[in-house]
Amino acid sequence: MKIVRRIGVPPSARGSASGANCPDLFELSDGNFAVIGTEATAALEGELPADASRADYERIVVVSRETLIRAKADIPDA
Repeated sequence: MKIVRRIGVPPSARGSASGANCPDLFELSDGNFAVIGTEATAALEGELPADASRADYERIVVVSRETLIRAKADIPDA
């Protein structure tokens, strides 16, 4: 599995001073997506709706609204 491309704009285009340490989205060679975000499993797990759950190997991460909105145009429809 490899990163194929960034989804959206780089952190520097979203105002990151260093341009390196910010939420980010990537498309992977297998068609899945990788997310860099703030780990928030402990804070949000109890907030999940009744029909949602996570496996032991999964984590809940927070990605800024701006990151996702700026990536919207690059997310495939299918």
